[in-house]
Amino acid sequence: MTSSLHLPKINIFQRFSRLVLPGLLTFSTTLISCSVETPKAETKTTTGFKTKVIHMGYQSSGDIVRIKGVIEKRLQPLGVSVEWAQFAAGPQLMEAMNVGKVDVGSVGETPPIFAQAAGTSLVYIASNKPASGKGSGIIVQDNSPIRTLADLKGKKIVFQKGSASHYFLIKALEEGGLKYSDVQALSLPPSEARDAFIQGKIDAWVTWDPYLAVAQKKAKARLLRDASGISTQGGYYMASRNFATENPKLVRLVLEEINNLGQWAENNTSEVVKLTAPQLKLDEDILTTMVKRRRYGLRPITPEIMANQQRIADLFAQEKIIPKPLKIQEAMLTTEQYAAITPETISQK
Repeated sequence: MTSSLHLPKINIFQRFSRLVLPGLLTFSTTLISCSVETPKAETKTTTGFKTKVIHMGYQSSGDIVRIKGVIEKRLQPLGVSVEWAQFAAGPQLMEAMNVGKVDVGSVGETPPIFAQAAGTSLVYIASNKPASGKGSGIIVQDNSPIRTLADLKGKKIVFQKGSASHYFLIKALEEGGLKYSDVQALSLPPSEARDAFIQGKIDAWVTWDPYLAVAQKKAKARLLRDASGISTQGGYYMASRNFATENPKLVRLVLEEINNLGQWAENNTSEVVKLTAPQLKLDEDILTTMVKRRRYGLRPITPEIMANQQRIADLFAQEKIIPKPLKIQEAMLTTEQYAAITPETISQK
């Protein structure tokens, strides 16, 4: 059973600040403070939209869509403004969507499953292009006696419950001949897990970029296994069901801008590094590693992609990680609705 980790109150900030630049330390373990208010009333505009504000959620690893302001430029002439809120990880973003604070956001493959199991009214609106899996990994201290996945038996392993790391850990343990119940699984948000790892309070940490890239570079972490061959399609753009069904034209415009910028980013990695450097405040070599391990751009939601998502949900139900089986189909739109929100520029490749 996943449990919480209780750490002594020592000055972790001073100790870790010597290892990484200050920017990464601003990553919150909860919601980053933002002014995000749901409009008091929805007014239909001449453009056919039922809202004048779209609330976008993004994670601590940064979002070039927000930095470039492409959605704002597209929607401002139509009388629609954009408000952004930052989150420590996907589960926190999904929780905000559940309470109406986020309309659209990008997360890994696992958070939507947990959110749906918790009763959140959400829908999959686009799939991120699948990455190589090198941007996620299980790491240990460089001098750790743990050398194989089988060595994790009985060890304390920290990860963010409900994140893509949750699925990755289960499949990696399976590869090592272990069950999820064979390890001491401890759930912590990324920044708290980072501190525990640096202090040597845990045996292994399952995480993703930029935390993974920083730990490898600054804390000399040793990679036990990356997610190559385990990671799936790479996550999704999600929307609250009401927002997606009431504003299909708006969703289509948003996805079009996200995909257009993604296509640019795929061919301009050095520019992406320069773009994100002021935001993440990381060394250029770390950012370059992180950017090259990512993929940008979108794919439309297809039955094949959702079948893979269903298999992940079935695994969680089988392992009793979610209380009961769920049907991914119930978090999908109709064929006609997907046609209305999916830009023609999004490729299925």
